[in-house]
Order: sequence, then C-alpha cells, then structure tokens
Amino acid sequence: MLIGAPKNLLDPRIHHSLALIAFFAWVGLGSDGLSSSSYGPEEAFLQLGAHRHLALYLMMAMVVTIFLISASYSQIIELFPSGGGGYLVASKLLGPYPGILSGSALLVDYILTIAISVASGVDAIYSFLPPEWQPFKLFSELIMVTALTTLNMRGVKESVVVLTPIFLGFMVSHITLVLFGIFTHTSAFPHLLTDTVSDTRGAITDLGWLGVIIVFLKAYSLGGGTFTGIEAVSNSTDILREPRVETGRKTMTYMAISLAFMAGGILLCYLLNDVQHEQGKTLNASLWMALVAHWQPGGLPIGDVIVWFTLITEGALLFVAAQTGFVAGPRTLGAMAADQWVPKRFAHLSERLVTQNGIISMGVAAGLVLIYTGGAVKILVVMYSINVFMTFTLTQLGMMRHWWMTRKVQQHWRRRLTIATTGTLLTAMILVVTSVVKFLQGGWVTLAVTGALLGFCVVVRRHYQGVRQMLSSLDDVLTNLPLPEVTESPELAPDGPTAIVLVESYAGLGIHTLLSIQRLFPRHFKNFVFVSVGLVDSGQFKGVQDLEALENKVRGGLEQYVDLATRLGYYSEYRYTLGTDLIAELEDICLDLIKEFRRPVVFAGQLVFQRENLFTRSLHHETAYSIQRRLQFRGVQVIILPIRVWETKRAA
Repeated sequence: MLIGAPKNLLDPRIHHSLALIAFFAWVGLGSDGLSSSSYGPEEAFLQLGAHRHLALYLMMAMVVTIFLISASYSQIIELFPSGGGGYLVASKLLGPYPGILSGSALLVDYILTIAISVASGVDAIYSFLPPEWQPFKLFSELIMVTALTTLNMRGVKESVVVLTPIFLGFMVSHITLVLFGIFTHTSAFPHLLTDTVSDTRGAITDLGWLGVIIVFLKAYSLGGGTFTGIEAVSNSTDILREPRVETGRKTMTYMAISLAFMAGGILLCYLLNDVQHEQGKTLNASLWMALVAHWQPGGLPIGDVIVWFTLITEGALLFVAAQTGFVAGPRTLGAMAADQWVPKRFAHLSERLVTQNGIISMGVAAGLVLIYTGGAVKILVVMYSINVFMTFTLTQLGMMRHWWMTRKVQQHWRRRLTIATTGTLLTAMILVVTSVVKFLQGGWVTLAVTGALLGFCVVVRRHYQGVRQMLSSLDDVLTNLPLPEVTESPELAPDGPTAIVLVESYAGLGIHTLLSIQRLFPRHFKNFVFVSVGLVDSGQFKGVQDLEALENKVRGGLEQYVDLATRLGYYSEYRYTLGTDLIAELEDICLDLIKEFRRPVVFAGQLVFQRENLFTRSLHHETAYSIQRRLQFRGVQVIILPIRVWETKRAA
C-alpha cells in the first residue's frame, strides 16, 4: 500500500510518470554537487597560506572549470541519453580495461563520498557546539555512518519530496548570506583589485614566477573537491523527463550556475571578510558568524539563529549527499557484475543477504576510512579528489576519442573535441598534482586500494572467461544435436507431472539441464515449461523500444527450447517476464505455474567444478540456491542439477 502496485515496464506511460523535470532533477541530483561547496573552497583557500589575494584568480579558475566540466558532461548526456556513468562511458569509448579502472575508482569514490560527506556534515554541526564537545566528533561521525547504514538496510531512500525542503533551505540561506557578504563590501572592490595586483607582484618577487604558479596550482588542485558531484546528472539521465537530452542539459545548466555561484561566492567572501581559520570551526562557519552573528535586535540572538539554521541545512545536505554512496555504489557494482568483473551475485540486489552485505560493506569501509583519517576533511578531500578525477579524466578522454573517431560524420566536432580535450587536460592536471603533492598524506592509500580492487576485478573476469571457454565445447555439441522432425505435436497432459525448467539464453547449459531431466526421470514428466527473465538493470532502463528488443530476444530463446522439447516428444510451453529483479521475478512466475499445473517440480542447473574452492563457490553458487531457498519455504520442490566443468580435457 505504501509503495503502490508493480509497474508494467512495457507501458510507455511509466517513462513519463517516473521521470523528473529539470527543476526536481536539480533538487534530486544537485545535493552531491552543491554539498561540495562546504569543503572544496575552504581547502583551496587554506592552501594559499599568506598569499590570500591569489584567491581572486582561484575563484575565476574554479568558475571556468565548473562550466567547462559541465559542458563536457553535457556532451555525455547527448551521447548517452539513457545514463552514462564513468564506468559505462569509459567501457564503451575506451575499452574494457580503462572501463574497469574507472569502475574501481568509482567504487572507492562512493565509499569516500560517505566518509567525507559525513565528516564535513558533522564538522558543520559541531561548529556551533561548545568547544568541549570536539573530542566526541569522530564518535559522532561513526554513529552517523551507522545510522545511515541501518536506514539503508531497512530500505530507506531519499526522495525529491524529502530533499526539496533541505535543498531549498540550503540554497536560500547560503545565497542570502553570500550576497550579503559581497554587497556589504562593494566599497572594497576597487582596493581588492589593486591589492591583488600588488600582492601578486610581491609574491613573484619573493617566490618567483614558478613559485607563485606552484602555490596557485596546489590550491587549485587541492580544491578539486569543489567539482565533485557534477557528473551526477549524466549518471542518472534515465530518471529524467523526455526529451532526456534537453532536460539533462537544463539540469546541468542549473547545476553549473548554482555551484559556480556558491563556490565562487564563498571564495570571494573569504577574501572580502579576511576570514581566518578557527579551531573547531569550518571556514564557512567562521564566515557566517563574521557576517551576522552580531545581529541581536532587542537582545534577541537573531544572528546566531541564522548561523545555526545555515549550518544545520549544510549538515543535512551533506548527510543526504552521503546517501549517494549507499545508492550508487551497489548500482555500479551491479553493472560491473553484469560484465563479469565482480561476482555475479552482486547483480542480485533483490536478495536481502546480498543487499545487506553490500550496504554493510560500504558502511564499514567508510567507518574504517574515518578512523584512519581521524575524520579530517583535509585528508579525506585528497583521497576523494584522486578517485573522482581519475574517473573524470578517463570519461573525458573517452569523449576525446569519440569526437576524433567520428569527426567525418559529426557536425561541430572541432568545438566538441576542444571542450573534451581541455576538460581532460584540466582534470588530469588536478589528478597528477593532487597525487604527487599529497601522496604521503592519504594519496598512496586511495591509489593502493583502487589498484587492489582493479587487480581483484581482473582475476574475476579471467576466471569467468576461462569457464566460458570450458563450456564452449558443450554449446558446440548440444546446440547442434541431430533431432527428428516433428510429425505431431504432443498434447498437454492435465494430470501429468510437469517440469518447470529455469533457463537463460538458448545454450548448452539449458539444453544439458533438459537432457539430464530426461535421463534421470525417463518418461516421468509429461509437460515441460521453460521459464526465463529478461533482466532490466535500473541503469539500462532505456525506453519501450529497447525493452521490446529484449523481449524478442528472450522469447526467441524460449521458442528454441520449446521446439527442442517438442522434438523429444514432450508437450512444452514457456513463460517469461521482464524485470529488474531476477530472483524475485523467477519466484513469482514459478508460484503462478504451481497453481496452473499439477505435480510440478522446478529444475535449475548449477555448475560444479572439478576442483572447487572458496573462490569458485563465491563466484558461481548463487542464483540456483537462492531460488531454491525461496521456493522451498513456499512448499515448492526445487531440484538443482549439476553441470560438470572439466578443468582439463577428458581422455578419449
């Protein structure tokens, strides 16, 4: 009742009713990007040290970079209107190995998203709490991660309805204070420009041109956390209202303008108000307090209330941004599982154990990161930026390659290639500078973890490829069996036992299962029903035409199974559905068939290896046993038939 009836995926209206217009997409997807203005500009400004007037150049560079990256990702929206996350774009445009590098970086990035968002959110809240409470900050961060993990295990997800008041509260409070901070210092603008030029000359005299450039590039690169979250729109265009490209571009424009204003405005306010770092407070908190904390009309602490409200909305938006890790992490993992880079069980997000283990893993990993860093945002932002810009660079490098390869058929390819090339150079520079400058302050950890995850993915992929090669001979033999022609189709035996056979595509595994049933239960089963699910991943929800193509593919494979069973002398039918949940859909179809046919038994195939170990069990033993576990407790008999995988060729 609370979540409504299931949706028909082939109903064209679903793509309209579930989609978001640009404004609400900005609300729903903008929290990750806008929340970065809470820590990105601060880290950049603090890196300038005594050369604070370089902040004016830094502000302009940040604004230009935001619009440049946004323009590049708008091109991705155009090329991938059904959703183009870093893993998908790199895989499609650069190849599988750059793709899995991007995917590995993304998974670590989502863990760090949770950690840095929670740490920064708690920092914002603690900025107006008594200094005596500071020792409890790390404990509070771990409590918040635990709370978010628990909520996600219970299936709580943020919606636009929940996000809107938090988002609007953040926007109204921050825009008002930024404008107030700028317009109350308009008289300082002439002096600001002259002081900036004077201080720049002084810095060149003291440090030399190279020294000034190094200081600026260090601040610019370490403020790279400001740009994180821009990719959220291109990752989620599948939820946008048609026409998706137009809606996506509008949403990206809203994101770019709001983030550029927020980050640039905050940096300018730091400079105009000469904000200094205070122990136990974020730089934003010090800024807001300097602007309005002294407001006490009639003795009422109006200024303090405004500061508290601003920091609370800031913290709330950061906690919402932490949800990105819990939601997008499993989604990316599922896409990687579909491509056989990680165990296939990660694609079974409906399985409660799989889902809970994924959420717990994300939460525990984020907690360990917080413990390792002590919840220090200045360390977390380094680790976070490295992984984000690794994905940024690979994604835009893929776009560079695409525009160059299609230059003969694309209009305006030079402009598009220029945008992609400039974006690639900028993000690559930020990645390299951050990795080198902060290698010993957390950089090596995130690079090592990402590399280890990449190595694991390669091992898993090679295992699946090896198994596929072992099974190729089975496909060659069984898909070309000599069978008699059908003279008369068998009729349904209403009272006869029925075998319900779970299959995927028409291949050796499914045929082996059918022949095993025939061999083990000769002439026992009178009816066969073949069951399959066309899996629609949430990241591949492309529209009615793509779903119809998937439906035709599934139906075609099942018709081949029916033809095979008919030639073997059995009455046979097929059932299928399209859905986002393999295990749940199989369960529903089987339960319906139990009511339709008498004396049914469900059969599923399961690979059995000649030398089995923990590794092979973790990669293969999931689907058949999951459906058996579910149906067994519904009173349905399920028999799992082994399919032997010989690691060496058998002697003739």
